Amino acid sequence: MSPALKIVVVDDTPASLELVAESLQQDGVEIFTATDPEDGLDLIYREHPQIVLLDLVMPKLNGLQVLDRVMEFDPAIDVILMTAHYTTETAVEAIQKGACDYLNKPISIPALRARVEGLLAESRRRQRAYALDSELLETSSFEGMIGRSPLMWELFARIQRVAPHYRSALITGPTGTGKDLVAKALHNLSPANTGRFVTCNCSAVVETLFESELFGYVRGAFTGANNDKMGLVEFAHGGTLFLDEIGDMPLTTQAKLLRVLQNQEVTRVGSVTPKKVDVRVVAATNRDVNALIAEKLFREDLYYRLAMVELKTPSLAERKEDLPLLEKFFLARFSRQFNKDLKGITRRAQIALARHSWPGNIRELENAVGHAAMMTMGDTIDVEDLPPAVCGREKTGELARTAAVGDDAEAAGSFADHERALIADALERAAGNQSEAARILKISRDRMRYKMAKYDLR
Repeated sequence: MSPALKIVVVDDTPASLELVAESLQQDGVEIFTATDPEDGLDLIYREHPQIVLLDLVMPKLNGLQVLDRVMEFDPAIDVILMTAHYTTETAVEAIQKGACDYLNKPISIPALRARVEGLLAESRRRQRAYALDSELLETSSFEGMIGRSPLMWELFARIQRVAPHYRSALITGPTGTGKDLVAKALHNLSPANTGRFVTCNCSAVVETLFESELFGYVRGAFTGANNDKMGLVEFAHGGTLFLDEIGDMPLTTQAKLLRVLQNQEVTRVGSVTPKKVDVRVVAATNRDVNALIAEKLFREDLYYRLAMVELKTPSLAERKEDLPLLEKFFLARFSRQFNKDLKGITRRAQIALARHSWPGNIRELENAVGHAAMMTMGDTIDVEDLPPAVCGREKTGELARTAAVGDDAEAAGSFADHERALIADALERAAGNQSEAARILKISRDRMRYKMAKYDLR
């Protein structure tokens, strides 16, 4: 059973409060009421409702002030403002501050019920999606990688087929796509999984030290070589050596690595005696290997030796259907890491994340969610919590407008333009008569006035 949904109604007029509360009573919904705005805020903080209905004009705090505090507490809460003192300016301000609707008193009970029922249905859908995403995270996880897109399923299947048999492999793909996780998965699923998984970041090794780092050296091989030293290849004996950013490896070292792959033996610097090794080698690069070969910066024979098995990690832009799962995965991780009870990401923040091109791929997304998890003051991440590089602050207003329509940002923009044109046309046909325009559009007069305020139509 899904938990009960909660509604808080705050109105300083007892009769109005009772009318609204009674009209919204239904199974699976808890109604909380307050005539004092500060008591209402206490209720909101304690009960964490999905929907809040606020009277605009109240003593101590008015509805807009309460709205500000609700949005600061949790921007995912749907807030409806109610007033007998309608003005276009106030309606526009309320929507800009985060209200999802603005209703004129006396309230049309059928219209109110319809609006609240729509919001409740959306809340139930989010509850189901949250539970479903939790299940999908379990079923869509493979050796530390998250994905349910066709590209990731294909990658997972190839790893499973290759892992038991490979001796060398090459992983290509843009920076931040998880090539290290693919290498680790190959190791874990191979017969060498009981051996060491040894990593060498080729871009971080000084060129003059490359050979001694990989192959080791014997005492007296060069100045400062006071003792024998085992190289990474020997250290990985019985396991896997992961050569990250192999495109940065010097040509002379590439030649010696090729001999290791061909003969499964290594010769330390300064020695003439080779040693047998049993090691699997996985290399990775974000560079175009064919271009490196053409520029004589990478040995073609080494490429063919490594690329008997070549696995490509897709960019995040190629698998955006995985974004919701990845967001939830990182949100859960940072919730534990920062000791915060983070429950989710607002729709407009998800739209911002979906719009971003993600040149840094999964690593950039991880950093963005981690940043937002630190910045949020509540338990829900909103647009304002995201790093500016992901969502510039100038986009916030646009995102707020499109979020009300749905997750498809392109559809949102076209829908808003179309709706505004329909309302303007109805007003023109009705010669400016709001009631007649509402009848043409088959909506209530209150709804008509709200739409006119939303689109600044006179």
